[in-house]
Amino acid sequence: MKFRSLKANEIDVRVQQFKEGQYVNLLLYKDARCDMNILDETVGSLNWKREHSRDNANCIVSIWDKDKTQWVGKEDTGTESNTEKEKGLASDSFKRSCFNWGIGRELYTSPEIKVFLKNNPEIDKYTKYEVYHFVAEEGIIKEIGVRAVFNFGKDRKDVFKWKLK
Repeated sequence: MKFRSLKANEIDVRVQQFKEGQYVNLLLYKDARCDMNILDETVGSLNWKREHSRDNANCIVSIWDKDKTQWVGKEDTGTESNTEKEKGLASDSFKRSCFNWGIGRELYTSPEIKVFLKNNPEIDKYTKYEVYHFVAEEGIIKEIGVRAVFNFGKDRKDVFKWKLK
């Protein structure tokens, strides 16, 4: 089973580290809705299921194999989020199980995304970011572009561009 690569608008960006006056490191991630949409698109909404155990710490994502006439599952464990512990735990274990199926696995090949504040004085620790360009082939990120979003989405500035050599 092969899942397509993520699209730029399916990738979220969060601040991993902010060094005042120096730089900000950014981290790419996908949310659970992205995984659900890709599962629906690829195998059909009735041909996959998720089951949680250990108080939502573990999740098994199973896909119906019509040749074997059985469910085939992959399992992983999540961690609690900082905001909604139980919901975050269930969501994280689900997303990790989907990584096991290959959904979004290319995110593990991301380069370090470092934005230098010297060149971007308008950026602060509350700045939001978005991926505006993303190319992945055979599970490897080939190109990526990230921009900062200001004034409640009215203004944007490209802050990171990268291409695999």
